[in-house]
Amino acid sequence: MDFNLHNLVTIRLVSARPGDAKAVARQLGPIQGRFDGAPDITIRFVERLETRGTLRYLGKDEAAFTDDAFLVLRAKHKARARVQIPLERVGEPLTIVAEHGLPAVPLLIPIVNLTALAKGALPLHASAFLHNGTGVLNTGWSKGGKTEALLGFMEHGARYIGDEWVYLSADGTSMAGIPEPIRVWDWYLEQMPRYRALAGYGARLRIRALKAAVRAEAALPRLPGKGLAGRAARLLEQQLFVDLPPEDVFPPDAFTLSGPLDAVFFVASVDAPGVRVEPLPPQTVAERMVFSLQYERLPFMAYYAMFRFAFPDRFSPIVENAEQIQRERLRTALDGKACYLVEHPYPAIIEELYRAMLPYIERVAQKEVQAI
Repeated sequence: MDFNLHNLVTIRLVSARPGDAKAVARQLGPIQGRFDGAPDITIRFVERLETRGTLRYLGKDEAAFTDDAFLVLRAKHKARARVQIPLERVGEPLTIVAEHGLPAVPLLIPIVNLTALAKGALPLHASAFLHNGTGVLNTGWSKGGKTEALLGFMEHGARYIGDEWVYLSADGTSMAGIPEPIRVWDWYLEQMPRYRALAGYGARLRIRALKAAVRAEAALPRLPGKGLAGRAARLLEQQLFVDLPPEDVFPPDAFTLSGPLDAVFFVASVDAPGVRVEPLPPQTVAERMVFSLQYERLPFMAYYAMFRFAFPDRFSPIVENAEQIQRERLRTALDGKACYLVEHPYPAIIEELYRAMLPYIERVAQKEVQAI
């Protein structure tokens, strides 16, 4: 099975069972597609990953290495794994060898993103849509409101480009996305009734049970063990969501997956009422997003540090220089773009986000028409 990310990054699965292919498709979204030439990333599945020499462990069930190979031993949800990844080749054509039956291939998305970076694109933690022909990018810190802004406009006829990761051209003229699953939180379901039906009875029942457990913890008196119960409640709160494939949420004609980059909204949640929108210098957005991208790369960098510990003489040039490359590309891509700061309370009122952002998008569209 082949996957083609807008001809930026190509991935080929070798000897994959149906469950393996589904696991990778859940990570990448439905971007199966043919391509010419050799793939950028090959994932070869085996019954059992054979290693040569002594296996030396790094942490407990995290990673290990032999004289010539680095292995990742954890997958999604901390499931046990056994995956050989040549991290020194990230940014170049590489082959990942994984045992059958993984819930997800570890580190796959950051490797895809670093490969796209090496090939001239700019992967950005963002959502994006097309509203009446105007391409809008929503970015900011994790859980700042990017998906909420996307959903608000999708409810008013916008076309979907991407959520979670959006890929900008180096010159900033265009962007492309992949239809990854949309993380729908419990308070989305309260605001948008049709999402409740899409989530399904089982998911709604699970969320109700988790919320009841959180409320029960909040009502407990301050007794010994309250702190432990509080930590458990915080973990439960992090599970108050359901992941929905966008193709199950939006009609087929709502997808475009690529478009121009015309306006940028830097979205942030604040401890204040109402939604506030104001212009923001493009370079401010660029400088801040450098550190957002660093934060998103932290789980990958933990394994990269283990790899460098195991093999101090091996390194990946694109990983070592990613921060500087991203800074330069962000400055170039956002230069001259209409950029706005959007501040809103948490949780956001999705319809209010839409109403607050709409006039600024229309203003950008009017300027483009006047320029023509």
